Amino acid sequence: MHFHKYQGTGNDFIMVDNRASFQINPGDEALIALLCDRRFGIGGDGLILLESSDKADFKMIYFNSDGRQGSMCGNGGRCIVAFAYALGFIKSETIFDAIDGLHRGKVLPDGKVSIQMSDVNNISVIDDLKYELDTGSPHFVHFIDNLPADIKKDGAAVRYSDRYKAIGINVNFVVVTGNVTLEIATYERGVEDETYSCGTGVTAAALSYSHIKGFFGEKTIFLSVKGGNLEVSFNRIGNHEFTNIWLTGPAQKVFEGTYEIF
Repeated sequence: MHFHKYQGTGNDFIMVDNRASFQINPGDEALIALLCDRRFGIGGDGLILLESSDKADFKMIYFNSDGRQGSMCGNGGRCIVAFAYALGFIKSETIFDAIDGLHRGKVLPDGKVSIQMSDVNNISVIDDLKYELDTGSPHFVHFIDNLPADIKKDGAAVRYSDRYKAIGINVNFVVVTGNVTLEIATYERGVEDETYSCGTGVTAAALSYSHIKGFFGEKTIFLSVKGGNLEVSFNRIGNHEFTNIWLTGPAQKVFEGTYEIF
């Protein structure tokens, strides 16, 4: 099996072109989990299949590192646009199909990759500092003064709490460092650990922050994650309604190789 490894602000993925020759059975959870294992496989926060689509330039199928098909992955979406562009079958702008619908993608002149996220109209305010919303994946956002010393421990406590343990949730801890600047750390379900970055998580944090600040209209929020920096731009048109949401940041190839499947 030929594969490529990509990362977007430290969120890393095994990329497989599954169009011309069928290389991976999407139902083989054990194999996908093995490939994502950092000691016994290739290693990655997830695996992404690039497949043909009859309604877009290509289809993205994303799997968490536990081998199960996941919900939308923002950094994975940016990485697959970079991957498709490197393969040469798309130009600098594209439309791709994902589990939550169609997304636009752009490879920018500076090399960064931007994708349009799904509109959001479902922010739930738990209290002034805690929010729930779905940005393609479900997220819990908690604004705090300082990031926890152990993101995995504190994130798991929320993810496996009575409120969320049945279906799971991604947990984001957010520190406000400027008027439109946030520092964020994310515990991801399916990975069951802190990741260096989470695209749908920073999107959730940016939208929640606009709710706190009362921002309306067009806005761009800058976010710092463990693996680098991202930007989220959007248009807030109502108390809980956001449209034209774009996630922008680096998406880079790390290496490529072959893996022998027995």
